[in-house]
Amino acid sequence: MREKILTFIEKNSRIDLKELAIILGVDETIVVNELQAMEEEHVICGYHTLIDWDKVGVEKVMAMIEVRVTPQRGLGFDKVAERIYNYPEVNAVYLISGGFDFMVTIEGKTLREVAQFVSEKLSTLDTVLSTKTNFILKKYKDHGTILAERPKDERIQMIP
Repeated sequence: MREKILTFIEKNSRIDLKELAIILGVDETIVVNELQAMEEEHVICGYHTLIDWDKVGVEKVMAMIEVRVTPQRGLGFDKVAERIYNYPEVNAVYLISGGFDFMVTIEGKTLREVAQFVSEKLSTLDTVLSTKTNFILKKYKDHGTILAERPKDERIQMIP
């Protein structure tokens, strides 16, 4: 039951719970109780709205920063990650495989603001060995949602 509920709300967190109960063939109370339990257990960690800020005219600069670190003895990567994710500018921190240890996504108002965060805060952490900043120039798809304008079908409809 949980997996089915999660599958639906992952795609549409605003789905009407009565409608979800009907789709799943259960009583609405069961859905409500399951959601509440999953929130308390932190299976569901939050609800977010995906906004295309370009369409609103709000300037935002996003960057993905690859970070190489030296993990602290006895603490591993978790303590380093905690220091990084506690900065308010940081949207996400992922432990990754490959040439770097973390992928950090941040958001700022300008390129300079993002660059200053990296050079003045992130790079100065004693465990950070190196960083590589990749600025996001355009989003085509985010969180499973296509943001790019889909091409219009410009064919002329022929009526027999």
